[in-house]
Amino acid sequence: MGTTDTTASGRSFGKGLGFRKSLMTLAASVMLATSAQAATPSTAEVNTTGLAVTDDTVTVGILHSITGTMAISEIGSVQAEKLAIKQINESGGVLGRQIDFVQEDGASDWPTFAEKSRKLLRQDNVAAIFGAWTSASRKAVLPVMEQYNGMLYYPTFYEGLEQSPNVVYTGQEATQQILASLNWAAETKGAKSFYLLGSDYIWPRTSNKIARKHIEDKLGLKVSGEEYYPLGHTQFNSVINKIKLKKPDVIFASVVGGSNVAFYKQMKAAGIDFTDEKPLLLTISVTEDEIRGIGGENVDGIYASMKYFQSLDNANNKEFVAAFKEAYGDDMVIGDVTQAAYLGPWLWKAAVEKAGSFDIDKIREEFAGIEFKKAPEGYVRIHENHHLWSKTRIGQAQTDGQYKVVYETEELMEPDPFPEGYQ
Repeated sequence: MGTTDTTASGRSFGKGLGFRKSLMTLAASVMLATSAQAATPSTAEVNTTGLAVTDDTVTVGILHSITGTMAISEIGSVQAEKLAIKQINESGGVLGRQIDFVQEDGASDWPTFAEKSRKLLRQDNVAAIFGAWTSASRKAVLPVMEQYNGMLYYPTFYEGLEQSPNVVYTGQEATQQILASLNWAAETKGAKSFYLLGSDYIWPRTSNKIARKHIEDKLGLKVSGEEYYPLGHTQFNSVINKIKLKKPDVIFASVVGGSNVAFYKQMKAAGIDFTDEKPLLLTISVTEDEIRGIGGENVDGIYASMKYFQSLDNANNKEFVAAFKEAYGDDMVIGDVTQAAYLGPWLWKAAVEKAGSFDIDKIREEFAGIEFKKAPEGYVRIHENHHLWSKTRIGQAQTDGQYKVVYETEELMEPDPFPEGYQ
């Protein structure tokens, strides 16, 4: 898949102006240029490592799957990152420069993610990369980022057990999502037994390893089954029969991508009604983006553990939802990862401006404590471990494809990517 390059600056010039008006415009332009030059630091000052920075622009990379089984999940992230870049440009850019971007397609293939990240860093010299979705794609990109000292803003909730100086994790790690949701199921719903089900790659397997430890060792409860299926798998009748036979209190699901469409439709066809809550289905992977493909009638009643739902009732989110729909259409929806992707360019802008430089080593020193008060989820702050403080929320899916928030932590949860006893 070739580059699908798009420039974000959107600069244009009017036509057919008279001579007098042209002179006035020119004079105004000179005044504006002089003013901008006075306020904008020189390129030599803010770019000492050969990044794609000019006096007018800075180029970043967007790297997600827009083809393959993960496209259903990652297209929302691309849209959110482009929206944030557009808004930043309209507000004056970063250190006086407009943001251009180069977009690449990871094509739901992990070696392709590694290849494209290398191209973005070595050929395009991008100042930052916003991208990846699955843990497999992040793990493929990580050695490239560390070898060439790039900076990845990774938007997806994930299993934790990782901390890189070349990654900012804008989604939640396991203690903020997995452990918090299992505690909720046990304490609020009285759950005693759990069936663990996921796609077959690092995130579901490591997440379920952490979940099993918590269920059995910390909560003293039972895991009645654990199964995995390849990405893109569409035949779930066998496991549905096992679930019906074992009757767990909770199906803990980490199926990803297009497989979710088949899984939930087959659960519905098998007569499992999630509004009865027996069994209760708790997902850590189905956001509003996936429901758009699955159909709200097929997930009615399931619970999801996320930090963001489109239905959040706060001023930041209302503004974000309105802007997103204006950009992409009223029928678009916004899921947890889409919102976390939107945070990336804003947090990068804050770090660059705090450092007064686009250089990776300089902005890395400034991450700890950076906050984004206009975050749609309410408010976030970067921890010194490069993860975000955030709230944990439980939502229940409705037939219209939206989640109704039924629980949220009172305070922001401190990120702990290496919880003791779970490694």
